[in-house]
Amino acid sequence: MSSIAMGPGGEFDRIRAIADALGDSAADLGDDTAQVPEADGTLIVSNDACVEGVHYKPGWIHDEEIGWRAAAGALSDLAAAGAMPVGLLVGVTVPSDATNARLVEVMRGVGAMARSVGTAVRGGNLSDGPVLSLTTTVLGRARRPVSRAGARPGDGVWVSGVLGGPRAALLAWLDGRQPAPAARTAFARPQPRLRLGAWLAAKGVTAMMDISDGLAGDAPHLAAASAARLEIDLAALPVHPSVHAEARRRDEPAPVLAAVGGEEYELLFTMPAAFDDAAAAEAGGGVPITRVGRVVDGAGVRFALGEQEFELEGFRHR
Repeated sequence: MSSIAMGPGGEFDRIRAIADALGDSAADLGDDTAQVPEADGTLIVSNDACVEGVHYKPGWIHDEEIGWRAAAGALSDLAAAGAMPVGLLVGVTVPSDATNARLVEVMRGVGAMARSVGTAVRGGNLSDGPVLSLTTTVLGRARRPVSRAGARPGDGVWVSGVLGGPRAALLAWLDGRQPAPAARTAFARPQPRLRLGAWLAAKGVTAMMDISDGLAGDAPHLAAASAARLEIDLAALPVHPSVHAEARRRDEPAPVLAAVGGEEYELLFTMPAAFDDAAAAEAGGGVPITRVGRVVDGAGVRFALGEQEFELEGFRHR
């Protein structure tokens, strides 16, 4: 059996149990993609589920946005592998009381996401079920595939974009409020960082993953897979503007709220020490990237804000 190391958490305990059950038929479980060598590169395959009532609540977002998010979440796994997409397939479970018009709007969103990154929907499946659910399988190719295993002491720890916008939207909805428009957009229309991921792969990224479960939730998995320790300076996090108001409501530091937010679809990655701010200014796709820490000998993740250390857990779907 081949399996990469993973950090703590109930979901990952289940993956470990599945790997044990599969035995010799398991290959490198624990990463977000499967990598299949080809003659001129590597085929990258991944899938991702988006379930109503779990990943979002009815009424939070429009049907077209549901489709967009489902496709974006799966495509984000390709970005983290340094791959560019060649197509996607969607398995849709539709409740019996759903109208054809609703299904069409959901798939309109899937198609819009696919077009925005230069790929197409190549097939799928349709089934009845208790709730609306989309399982999206994405296919991509990479010349230099990347995984979360590869960070080495001395590397810098970086993130893309700004963090915490989707969590700010989620907290507002859970409080019975409408989110700030920018926070709602961050949740409803995420942008998979495909061009950036491919650019980083070409620039020598040592390890990479997306942070769909939040920086606090996913950083331990990169650390475990790389058999190294990450030291993250929360003061350096690029924080989404909408986070500050939500943090004040909860009397907690904005970088802490941003670090534990999920549904980000930004990239967490490590680069050799020679990769500096000047090199970062050329980042592919025009997406800002920020150095937030370093890789050292050891295990786990240390989160610090000034002199204070924090024990943080990532986002968990309820």
